[in-house]
Amino acid sequence: MEIWHNPRCSKSRAAKAALDEAGVEYTERRYLDDPPTAEEFDAVLTRIGAEPWEVARLNEPVAKELGLKDLDRDRARWIEVMVANPVLIQRPIVLAGDAAVVARDEASVRKALDSR
Repeated sequence: MEIWHNPRCSKSRAAKAALDEAGVEYTERRYLDDPPTAEEFDAVLTRIGAEPWEVARLNEPVAKELGLKDLDRDRARWIEVMVANPVLIQRPIVLAGDAAVVARDEASVRKALDSR
């Protein structure tokens, strides 16, 4: 298992605590310091079953600066923008087995745990 984690985010901290409580082994990736490549992010989106605009943090100041809400729905372009500005990636993301989830609530964390 792996968690893409931002320790300043309460949802991210809660997901990490749930993984700790479950006693599972996982790798913590602080994705703001170690952003994914376009290929990694594309693969994770495929595992989630989502498009990049579905997991984008559109209220971030950089999203507004970039006009992200108005950007054409071109998957490759969105991925490029999001990996160049990883703060735009919704967090936390938990990767387990062949699945991945945006684990912003207890049910999503449970789904990830059940997928391992």
